Amino acid sequence: MMMRWIAAFVLVVGASLPARAAVDIQEVTSPGGITAWLVEDHSIPFTALELRFKGGTSLDAPDRRGAVNLMTALLEEGAGDLDAQGFLKARQDLAARFSFNSGMDSVSVSARFLTESREQSLELLRKALVAPRFDPQALERVRGQVLSTIASDEKDPRAIANRTFDRLAFGDHPYGHAPDGTRESVTALTRDDILAAHAATIARDRLYVGVVGDITAEALGPLLDRLLGDLPAEGAPMPDDVAVQLAGGTTVVPFETPQSVAVFGHAGMDETDPDFFAAHIMNQILGGGGFQSRLMTELREKRGLTYGVYSFLAPMEHAALVMGQVASANESIAEAVQLVREQWADVAENGVSADELEAAKKYITGAYPLRFDGNGAIARILAGMQFAGRPITYIETRNDRMNAVTLDDVKRVAARLLQPDELHFVVVGQPEGLSATQ
Repeated sequence: MMMRWIAAFVLVVGASLPARAAVDIQEVTSPGGITAWLVEDHSIPFTALELRFKGGTSLDAPDRRGAVNLMTALLEEGAGDLDAQGFLKARQDLAARFSFNSGMDSVSVSARFLTESREQSLELLRKALVAPRFDPQALERVRGQVLSTIASDEKDPRAIANRTFDRLAFGDHPYGHAPDGTRESVTALTRDDILAAHAATIARDRLYVGVVGDITAEALGPLLDRLLGDLPAEGAPMPDDVAVQLAGGTTVVPFETPQSVAVFGHAGMDETDPDFFAAHIMNQILGGGGFQSRLMTELREKRGLTYGVYSFLAPMEHAALVMGQVASANESIAEAVQLVREQWADVAENGVSADELEAAKKYITGAYPLRFDGNGAIARILAGMQFAGRPITYIETRNDRMNAVTLDDVKRVAARLLQPDELHFVVVGQPEGLSATQ
């Protein structure tokens, strides 16, 4: 019986809800006061649960960089009375799926389980969250994996460029440090450091929950208390907001490679800003729209300087950036950098055309429903909406707000957001005709 459900589970992970943005969201509050957003779907006996804990690797102690990342990777390496192998076997026997991930601003937990094994699956997840073992053998094995990733990043021009950009932008703030830590910091981490990272991040005062699937609101409330009620009430204080410290110019990091990588950007816009929708559309036209974007047209289609160039808005909890990336041969990266600067300045000064605005709106609003392609995806969206402070009606109104953006809105926001004189490039490689200016 269980093997049949295992096969069914694989088939339905991404196929429960149709690709549409019309979802009926209920807000559920448990008897113990834990809030979740729920979308019921009883067509298949399967549920997706998404937990988001605000804070993430930015809560690393200054002398313990990488602790939150390592702690998160250890959550599935044994819990309660189960060692790593026992935990893996128990999860497989239940046909459940768990994943644990850390980012700069959050620790996320994803769970997928069948209705018939819901109670057992969530009890196993509860152990991972409340009573992780952090066994010495597992700690050393996962530490080795993290160190291998760090060593690989030290040889990756893109990783070097991003790490250098972050350090220049944020200095000693947590955002200025690699989320994985350094070889030295990770090597020095002890089990006590991992326990401290767990206490700092996995707490109820920073928790957001999204649930989609075969469960009712009445059943979900008590379940939330059983799963999460034993977590600490409070975690560590959040870091302070930070001003972006970049000034316009170029930083060159010498690296032996035939192709240079450039990461560029400057201070951006908070996601709660009333102009964020207009900024999103503006960026789609500038560099977020793939082959239809200004940057791709100028650098790839017209001149063949790169396989890809893009820009994006990067709103974080304590700072915001507008950024981009391009790679080109060492002999052509200077031209690519200059063209990015020219397009940045042109959109800032002149805005965009009516045709560009219409095409961007059509793409953005048309693509949005495609994000709702299964229980897991929708659960992530529900948790993410709460995390970002979006209202429960956001899904219903989002496309209307995009369509309400006018040409004048985009021009005004482009002039406000895009600052050509502040645009800073970090170039990693052996760029010809390009030298550091800061």
